[in-house]
Amino acid sequence: MGTATKTTLATGESVVGAVTSRTVLGVTAATVVLAVACLMQWVAPGGAVVGIPVATLLGGGLAVAGCGIAVLGAGSRLGYIETTPSRATSLAAGCVVGMLWAVSGGVATTVAVGGGDAWLPVAVVGGVAGALATVLPREDAGATLPAAAVIVGWGGAIAASGGGGGWTWAPAWSSAVFPGTEIVPVVAVGGALLAAWSGASAHAGFGAEGRQAGAYALVGAVVVGTLSVLVLLVGFVVLKGITPVLTGASLTGGTLGLPFVDAAVPWPTLPFVTNQTGGLYVTIPGVFPALVGTLWLVFGAVVAAVPLGIGAAVFLTEYAERGRFTQLVEVATNGLWSTPSIVFGLFGLAFLVPRLSGGNSILVGQLVLGCMLLPLVLLTCREALLAVPDAHRDASAALGVTKWQTIRSVVVPAAMPGTITGVILGVGRIAGETAPLLLVFGGAPYPSNTPDVLGSFSLMAQPPFVTNDALLAPASALPYQLYTTITAGVFPKDEFTTAAFGWGTALVLLAVVIGLYAVGIASRRYFRRKLHHE
Repeated sequence: MGTATKTTLATGESVVGAVTSRTVLGVTAATVVLAVACLMQWVAPGGAVVGIPVATLLGGGLAVAGCGIAVLGAGSRLGYIETTPSRATSLAAGCVVGMLWAVSGGVATTVAVGGGDAWLPVAVVGGVAGALATVLPREDAGATLPAAAVIVGWGGAIAASGGGGGWTWAPAWSSAVFPGTEIVPVVAVGGALLAAWSGASAHAGFGAEGRQAGAYALVGAVVVGTLSVLVLLVGFVVLKGITPVLTGASLTGGTLGLPFVDAAVPWPTLPFVTNQTGGLYVTIPGVFPALVGTLWLVFGAVVAAVPLGIGAAVFLTEYAERGRFTQLVEVATNGLWSTPSIVFGLFGLAFLVPRLSGGNSILVGQLVLGCMLLPLVLLTCREALLAVPDAHRDASAALGVTKWQTIRSVVVPAAMPGTITGVILGVGRIAGETAPLLLVFGGAPYPSNTPDVLGSFSLMAQPPFVTNDALLAPASALPYQLYTTITAGVFPKDEFTTAAFGWGTALVLLAVVIGLYAVGIASRRYFRRKLHHE
């Protein structure tokens, strides 16, 4: 190639380099999306998309990405693409690529030979060769060409597998057998992540900026993957549960009586949410008793834990001196927060049940969940109080305000957004807990009545002067209802199968948790706006 042509490609941002790197990143993203769709069984690995076999798309995507990365590395090394590479690739990258070479060589040898120990020396030699090929050359060659070899090799194997229908993996350390239809998407995602790291580094021109871009690409992929799992999980539950939840639903099927007026207006009905689960005259069973039980559990836990946690945090932060006592409380609080929920259930069963109700009850369930919520409220509230600047306290003291008035009017309101964040996280956890409820709370698996807590209060002339039979009786909650539905095996009503009712219950539980999150987030925003006088 002449000098003039070479100079044209290397001036400013190389058109060839920019187009190639963007193509690599785009193909990598499309490959990841298709591989995730295969993992979620939305697309069969042995099927086709727009008339093209999925295995060909996955393998071809990796092959195109690998070839593009090789072009970027070779073009930069030969001077046709303007970059600023370092003299060597990092040792960490060499170890990762070497490990991938070792795995690829060992698997290829096992497939070719058919077993035995021949794979071990091949894996060792391949791992050492891959690591040296990555670390010894200049960065533009070391960070691209060895990785490209792995990516192209994996792509070719996937394309030739026809979707992995004939592949199986039965590791000696496990009794599980992994089919090729699961192996192929995982391999495709791994190859795509490697291509994203190498392609992003090349797109930024290698060097310090390239390493930063590669790290950002991996971190971004992890974030997108986490969010994708969340979206897919929610979508899967909605897809499975929406049919039973909407059974018998109508926008105008109910009536709402207007107060002080002898009239009624049409009202939406959702029998799955508003009906009893059991009962002789229930045609469409619902989860209303379990829904009410869940709300009472969360309400009681919040009432029991939040004031106590905030008070303890205020004492430890504003009054107690920093010393062994506060350190001991911190260690104990962290230990309680990491304690398995079944341990709290055993504590409630052994200590609270004999002293309060003599059996499973709503009250004991509330106190047990409150004990689970208390450590997180204490930790987050204390951190929020410590984050309040001392200038706020000093300014209040300079105005002659007492310490308690300063804490009440200045410090606690400033720490309220952080405290509410802890409450949100804790409520999200306790609302879905099942293990402690099995020991101290649950009653009949398919209840025919709703706990009437508000209407069960009664006064008496002797201690404790106030009683509530509903609080001292067992009930149902959405996670407990879901567990009993799954383990029962047979649903007592013909309207739903066991699986359908379980998925509907899971969707309602998910909606309740998201609703509680929304209430908490709205409260946090309110206190934050009030704090900043917006």
